Amino acid sequence: LIKELAREEKPVIAVGTTSVRTLESLYHIGCMTASGEWDGELPQWYPYSATHPSLTVKEALGSLAEYLSSRGRKTLTATTRIIIAPGYKYRIVSGMVTNFHQPQSTLLLLVSAFIGPQWRDIYDHALAENYRFLSYGDACLFFK
Repeated sequence: LIKELAREEKPVIAVGTTSVRTLESLYHIGCMTASGEWDGELPQWYPYSATHPSLTVKEALGSLAEYLSSRGRKTLTATTRIIIAPGYKYRIVSGMVTNFHQPQSTLLLLVSAFIGPQWRDIYDHALAENYRFLSYGDACLFFK
């Protein structure tokens, strides 16, 4: 998957917020492998760090692929703690399918970082139309 993402510049649609965080984490892990910082855990605020290298997606994922290859590995085991909030720059995900989330949740922060301030209009519409919220609720497809 990592090599495919690095090669192709096709839209990536994530299904669920866990998939969003996983895919976005790959970019940052690649940045950490490129700078020699990778220790198995992606810190919560790393994407917002002033020392974060500015790599293209191709460079970051290429570094991650090389990191795995140089260790004879085909899989990556990692921990991610990143929080995606307004101000975050999405690198890999260009669309997402997700449920409607609770106010003041980190998942709503992730959505608002993706679609911007219009999230309020979308959620107002969902409330007015009695959409179901949370895990077994209605879902939405968002594009950047």
